Amino acid sequence: MTFVIRAVGASDQGLVRTNNEDAVFVGRRLLVIADGMGGLPAGELASDILVKTLSVVDEHPDGGEPLQEVIDAVETANQRIQAAVADDDARDGMGTTVTAMLLAGDRVAALNVGDSRLYLVRDGEMAQLTRDDTYVQALVDQGVLSPDDARRHPQRALVTQAVQGGPFRPAGRMVPIREGDRFLLCSDGLTDYVEDQSIAEVLTTEPDRKACAEQLVRRTLDAGAPDNVSVIVADICT
Repeated sequence: MTFVIRAVGASDQGLVRTNNEDAVFVGRRLLVIADGMGGLPAGELASDILVKTLSVVDEHPDGGEPLQEVIDAVETANQRIQAAVADDDARDGMGTTVTAMLLAGDRVAALNVGDSRLYLVRDGEMAQLTRDDTYVQALVDQGVLSPDDARRHPQRALVTQAVQGGPFRPAGRMVPIREGDRFLLCSDGLTDYVEDQSIAEVLTTEPDRKACAEQLVRRTLDAGAPDNVSVIVADICT
């Protein structure tokens, strides 16, 4: 059986920010969300470098080692970000998160660095496939914080690693897929302000991908979110 991805992206600068440091790529096989950091204009530059570097993977033939392809592209982006920082001291500290998904036959390669996320909806149930690289997630893992407390913690946005020109350890996995699976890639602008239950409700009740993506962004804005918010809603079809 041959699978294809049908996907739609949506992004908004939010209610407070004057710029959007998120970058979104929706390709034939590859989907990417990148959330830049480092302030104007460095954050925008970092996420743009990453997305443009990864986008070439979408042109590669399906085969080989898909997860390694994505990892190699992220490492190349990391080197380019390092070079961009070296060119201008004002860019010191700039970087970006990344969550990427690449279709490979009857599986997808999923990669994450930072706190952008990937979710899978299957048979009406939503599951988070990525783990946040954040200070509060480490506290949750240690049993110090509950997930609900982590959502409200003042340091919830403090990432423990990102793609910013230095060492990092991407988390990657291969995920078997089925027809009818729905994936969500999103920046923390969504998940910091909209509860998982509300996200799952939209993903499971709105069949139209474009309307679904727009509704997720709208719920974020209705919650008063000050951050940029970006989402990709992707369906697995035959």
